[in-house]
Amino acid sequence: MAVGLGLLDTIDSPDDVKRLGPGQLTELCGEIRETLVRYGHLHGGHIGSNLGVVEATVALHAVFDSPRDRIVFDVSHQSYVHKMLTGRRLAYTDPARFAEVTGFTNPEESGHDQFVLGHTGTSISLACGLAKTRDMTGGAGNVVAMIGDGSLSSGVAFEGLNNAAEQGGNLIIVFNDNEMSIAGDFGGMYGPLARLRASNGTAQPNIFNAFGLDYRYVADGNDVNALVVAFREVKDTDHPVVVHIHTMKGLGLDAGSGKDAHAGASNTSHAEPWHSDHCNLSDAHAHAGQCEANHWLNPDSALGRPDDPRKHYGKLAMAALEKRFPAEPGLTVVVPATPGSNGITHAFRERAGAHYVDTGITESHAVAYAAGIAKAGGRPVVATTASFFQRAYDQFFQEAALNRTRVTILDFLGGLSGSDNTHSGAYDLTMFANIPGLTVLLPTSRDDFLADLAWATAPEGAVPGTHADGPVVIRVPGSPILDAERAGVELPRWCPSGHGTAAVSPLDWRVTRRGSRVAILGLGNAYPLAARVADALGAELGGDVTLIDPHQCSSLDETALESLRGGHELVVTLEDGQLEGGWGEKVTAYYANRRDERDAARNPRVINAGATKEFTDRVSLPDLCERYGLTEDALLARIRRELARGSDF
Repeated sequence: MAVGLGLLDTIDSPDDVKRLGPGQLTELCGEIRETLVRYGHLHGGHIGSNLGVVEATVALHAVFDSPRDRIVFDVSHQSYVHKMLTGRRLAYTDPARFAEVTGFTNPEESGHDQFVLGHTGTSISLACGLAKTRDMTGGAGNVVAMIGDGSLSSGVAFEGLNNAAEQGGNLIIVFNDNEMSIAGDFGGMYGPLARLRASNGTAQPNIFNAFGLDYRYVADGNDVNALVVAFREVKDTDHPVVVHIHTMKGLGLDAGSGKDAHAGASNTSHAEPWHSDHCNLSDAHAHAGQCEANHWLNPDSALGRPDDPRKHYGKLAMAALEKRFPAEPGLTVVVPATPGSNGITHAFRERAGAHYVDTGITESHAVAYAAGIAKAGGRPVVATTASFFQRAYDQFFQEAALNRTRVTILDFLGGLSGSDNTHSGAYDLTMFANIPGLTVLLPTSRDDFLADLAWATAPEGAVPGTHADGPVVIRVPGSPILDAERAGVELPRWCPSGHGTAAVSPLDWRVTRRGSRVAILGLGNAYPLAARVADALGAELGGDVTLIDPHQCSSLDETALESLRGGHELVVTLEDGQLEGGWGEKVTAYYANRRDERDAARNPRVINAGATKEFTDRVSLPDLCERYGLTEDALLARIRRELARGSDF
């Protein structure tokens, strides 16, 4: 049964908060704090962090106009008060409704929630992205990132601060300094922060000023009226500003809370009991051309030879996007520091202007930043090397896939190559293709590559099915595909009889030649090899074998796989990446888990070819292919042996 608490019972939206006077705001904060303590006893949750930001959250909604003004809560475990003020108070006052909301922000619950968030440090990056699209498209409104509770020590938070200062424009960063993290604060930044608190925000060095950011300090971050004044001063600012507020985590709990503790004592002793997810109170790019040349030296370009695949396809992609810039203000290319190696030339960057952003060596920030751009309606394209994207794995999961943001990733140097052991892209598909909601495309021609880019970045409002509805990784074609194109080799292309339709989706596998007995599936860069093997094997067997260009590896095309039953005794998968945990093993598992027990002839055997799970260091691509059996001769010999074994497998 819900408990009536006076003012809180009248709050159904932020507009109701705005109607309250100074004394009523203080009264409301008291009621909210009482509600949180009761809720914690009965239900559990992140109570201490929410108690510390009661006044800050009330003040935010008293001053700013959510959701027109976008408020991003870092981690979002401290969003309970925000939820109470945005139409969800009964989920905290009525025990029968406690399960109606999650412990984190969630746009499916309310338009006032910007993202689903549960990991630290990305609020500034996301806010930068929201502000970028607003400014590119002529939008309005404030963008506010609320970070603290230890999150500022996350590396990606520093990457965000760095970008915020560079980007400029309206961006308000509320730093909730409660002198705590999950446990204590650790790191060299916390001494200077303590001196800022002791000096009422005047001490030097000031980490925020050092980034080039404007700065305000509020000594009593649990004084709602002082916060209202501070937030009004920065509302509608034309430049990034940090509002540093000193708060008390867990304020209002019986254990150690009260004026004396808030005034001077360290908060550290109150940290861990109130943080637990299930806490229950009952229990460089200056001199760009030269730097790029030094980082990824391309001797062929220096000698006037043709570009390598990265530069070749990168230039094609940028040319296609550049044509769209005048009509699509939200289309933005984001590169974490290595543009030239991927064909993103200095001349292009100059012409692109605000449509191009170099975030520095900040892959985590770049992906989170792009998610913010996409959330606000922009179309970001993040481009860098496959092995560098490993640094942003968390952001692919949280900010991109979990939030279904339409971020497009250009994945350069994916697959096998002669790279050193720190830059091998052989592991990209095992990383990307196993993230829920992330589409991974592997075009096998210039035309496919550009069509995939257009599909992934198409504006909203296009015909349904003609654009992606979430994040997309496009693995940029490698040398096997570029070499075939330059040699004029006509690889087999999709024919309508493969699926019985006149059109093909980027998510459909493409049956490019229909045959019998053996089906060869060549993923991405392995497709030219698959075509050669299919030609040679067909000549041996006296008839065509089936050839498939899967085009994507984030899901299995069951229609294509089922079409191979009965007429094919062997299915062969080829991939130029790590075999273990990769795509081919999923095809094997598909048939193993869906055996036809009544007709053994409908159960094709499967063999997988790909790379061993290992680090390699400057081994040439031909040598790697020999090592892994990814050559025409090795594959033909393996297939012959398997066919000779007959149907008793």
